[in-house]
Amino acid sequence: MYNEKVMEVFKNPQHMGEVENYNAIGTVGNEVCGDIMRITMRINPDGVIEDAKFKTFGCAAAVASSSTATGMIIGKTIDEALKITNKQVITELEGLPPQKIHCSVLAEDAIRAAIDYYEKNKKN
Repeated sequence: MYNEKVMEVFKNPQHMGEVENYNAIGTVGNEVCGDIMRITMRINPDGVIEDAKFKTFGCAAAVASSSTATGMIIGKTIDEALKITNKQVITELEGLPPQKIHCSVLAEDAIRAAIDYYEKNKKN
């Protein structure tokens, strides 16, 4: 069902856990499949994502999408991170089965939710 890249990322996920002293957090879920994804980030005053980590409850595609998306945003500005799409996550993973595309959408949504949290709660 999954390609080698997805299985490799699933078996060896990067950026798993929770960022210490995070200032951005986003939690999203899919009611149909039960996947839940949380991304925490530390964003510096210049708007650069210094660190990001995830915690995901879900299938191999959900974990692989979380790991890949989190790795894609570290070192990026908020604006750059907001431009990352689920299609880019799928490309990085060299594809996902059609019934698992929603997992990459969760990753995109979690990033957006964390940045929304940051924007609403940052201290000027």
